[in-house]
Amino acid sequence: MHPELAVFVRDVALTDDIQVNVTALLSYHGCVTTVGHSMRVAAEAKRLAQHWHVNPNRAEIAGWLHDISAIVPVDQRIWLAECLQLDILPEERTVPMIIHQKLSVSIAHDIFAIRDPAVLSAIGCHTTLKTDATMLDKVVFIADKLKWDQVGDPPHLEAMLTAAEHSLDQAAFCYLTDLWQRRANLPVLHPWALQAYCQLAGEMP
Repeated sequence: MHPELAVFVRDVALTDDIQVNVTALLSYHGCVTTVGHSMRVAAEAKRLAQHWHVNPNRAEIAGWLHDISAIVPVDQRIWLAECLQLDILPEERTVPMIIHQKLSVSIAHDIFAIRDPAVLSAIGCHTTLKTDATMLDKVVFIADKLKWDQVGDPPHLEAMLTAAEHSLDQAAFCYLTDLWQRRANLPVLHPWALQAYCQLAGEMP
């Protein structure tokens, strides 16, 4: 385990149960709200996965771990990403919160021993999505937006809920379209989100 990551778990006794470990680690670092959000996203990801014939176990694991990097204070995230030699985009330096999806991949891999590339991929694009996203990527991305952890309802909640039962692409496009329309008022528009939006826009009927 990378020594900079080991610091975050040295006082937490981990078991072989991901749910217990995520709850314990987040709670130890004072991220109690994130525990509830992770639980809801995991449940919704599992539900969507079952509906779309995607591996529900993978979806649930990714849901539990997608925001595990909440244990890292925002003002330490770029520093930690540099220590882990992650690829840091200019937009992520401008708004360090956005890099949490990449940090969650590192924590899932190093601390939770997740080696499944599909699960790590879904964790790694749950905030922004990305081009050529897999069904699992989309399931976790949509679950995260439906089980919003911000104040108020997510943009186009009802439209996303309806679309998710018929088309994962349409549900993802609902959210990404809102980002595109609000781009002038956003601190940054992550290039992965923009690329995913452009790809889906070209595929929408």
